[in-house]
Amino acid sequence: MALGSKTSAGRFFEDYHVGQTLVHAVPRTVSGGERALYHALYPARHAINSSDEFARSCGLKQAPLDDLAAFHLVFGKSVPDVSLNAVANLGYGEGRFLRPVHVGDTLRAVSTVIGLKQNSSGATGVVWVHTQGFNQHGEVVIKFKRWVMVKKADRAKPAPETVIPTLAPALAAVDLPLPEGLDFSHYDFGLAGEPHRLRDYEIGEKIDHVDGSTIVEAEHMLATRLWQNTSKVHFDVSARPDGRRIIYGGHVISLARALSFNGLANAQLIAAINSGAHVSPCFAGDTVRAWSEVLDKAETIAPGVGAIRLRLVATKSEPGEMHLRDENGKYLAGILLDLDYWALMPI
Repeated sequence: MALGSKTSAGRFFEDYHVGQTLVHAVPRTVSGGERALYHALYPARHAINSSDEFARSCGLKQAPLDDLAAFHLVFGKSVPDVSLNAVANLGYGEGRFLRPVHVGDTLRAVSTVIGLKQNSSGATGVVWVHTQGFNQHGEVVIKFKRWVMVKKADRAKPAPETVIPTLAPALAAVDLPLPEGLDFSHYDFGLAGEPHRLRDYEIGEKIDHVDGSTIVEAEHMLATRLWQNTSKVHFDVSARPDGRRIIYGGHVISLARALSFNGLANAQLIAAINSGAHVSPCFAGDTVRAWSEVLDKAETIAPGVGAIRLRLVATKSEPGEMHLRDENGKYLAGILLDLDYWALMPI
């Protein structure tokens, strides 16, 4: 028997075709450990995820797992089949948080390849996938689209036909998924941590979240393993020419979201990710800061519940710097993440 006949080097760009279905291993039952570790890794303090009693006062049966923790769990399931040999995870679109995830739920994931484009170098290509996370009842709890740059194993293989999917720029507020029973009519602002409600924010307003957090290898490695993200660029220093491990992009997203508590403590639940881009790589030793811009706001049909559309920007720039692009429309050098999402907060 040939050495390594039972192991796999993972998929490369030429191994994908549009319409391909990827059923991801391994299902995972969520425990209280996920919740505790998430709050240990990030300064996550949103009350509805922190307290069962607060969640019940808002009409939910218990505190749901942090939305991004559930997102990372489903994302991690997809990595061995989609981005094991990735150069970089490039962006996200059409993300929907359809049902809360609770301790005891078992999640699995399936992806469909929806687009392909070989890069001009012939060494890599971009793969677009639509990933769905299901619970033990077969219900879709999370779905999103993402695109990733993947290495090509054999440059001599012909390029596939280019298919670039068209993604909606944003979900309309009236179409936002709302957790069953959510009711902010008797919302306790004192326990939540800030008095600001939807009407206190103005479209175009920018919020400096003030605090920064310096990333260390130990935190990143724990987070990446927690979500079972096996992408080589996060673990193996020989996977990149510069010998540096890239910080998992989800780690940056969660860190920025947690930092946004200072100024957006009442943006309790994420309902949708409209778009997102990992603008530049993050490495251990970088100090991440965050700021947000209010893009839109609306009321929903749930009692006392409003929706706020936010641009969350993670940066390694100096404190108080809240600019995204230069005069030519290019991202500034210090930008790490540009994330456009809808959150639910009291009116």
